[in-house]
Amino acid sequence: MSGETDFSGWIGKSETEYGVASAYAANYFTLTLDRDDPLFVDGDPLPPAWHYFYFHELVALAATGEDGHRAKGDFMPPLPFPRRMWAGSKMKFESPIRIGEQVKKVITIADIAMKEGNSGKMCFVTTTEEVFGEDDRLTTSETRTQVYREPADPNAPPPPPRPAPGDQVWTRTIHPGSVLLFRYSALTMNSHKIHYDKDYVRDVEGYPGLLVHGPLTMTLMLDLFRRENFGATMKSLDLRAVSPIYDTMDFSVHGAPGDDGTCKLWAMTGDGALAMTADVTYDG
Repeated sequence: MSGETDFSGWIGKSETEYGVASAYAANYFTLTLDRDDPLFVDGDPLPPAWHYFYFHELVALAATGEDGHRAKGDFMPPLPFPRRMWAGSKMKFESPIRIGEQVKKVITIADIAMKEGNSGKMCFVTTTEEVFGEDDRLTTSETRTQVYREPADPNAPPPPPRPAPGDQVWTRTIHPGSVLLFRYSALTMNSHKIHYDKDYVRDVEGYPGLLVHGPLTMTLMLDLFRRENFGATMKSLDLRAVSPIYDTMDFSVHGAPGDDGTCKLWAMTGDGALAMTADVTYDG
């Protein structure tokens, strides 16, 4: 794609965020999941990937873009694509974060790749994110990919749906109501309009409904694993977002155990298309 701006100079850019793993956020999300677990207290370990609740960008209102996110050109490069979505993550869970700990996250831009596919031009931005507890103990490492896309083509046919990756052993139906989406946005301080502004998501980005947060879908998949594997310790997660989930109908999360401490998790849209898939390793 000749003639395009070179964003390679942004690779290696890094920033650090700080937080405290309070019991409130963990308890609030536990109740959002309708779990009846005892409330978290200081010293309790957090479930995998719940560190998302404790790192919030400090962004002035004037520094947000039209989509409600932090404007591009500050930390993320000023890519000429208006739509952004989470494409997937690979995580390793080295040691648990414990309630009450002071934590920090170091985010580094690892790669920027321009591509062109059936849906037009797009850019994949990969970041590495390392989360540390007290005494600089590494708790979680993540390689995350976000995709930035051109404006939606209203005449483009939808991609063919992909089937489930296997036969389910566990399943749970999720109702993506506005309260669920609001609670997750509030816990993660996510002001991206695609999750709450129906006029914006329909008229500007061309989606049929509000989008369910990719990390929320992931967390619901991991919660299904926790419900079915009490006492297991998750070691790694390799996850890929396949297609979006909207608030227009219920969706479902599924799982099936493999051999030697492995498991496959996935989410299906309400009309039967694969939305997300993950490979998990665990002990116990």
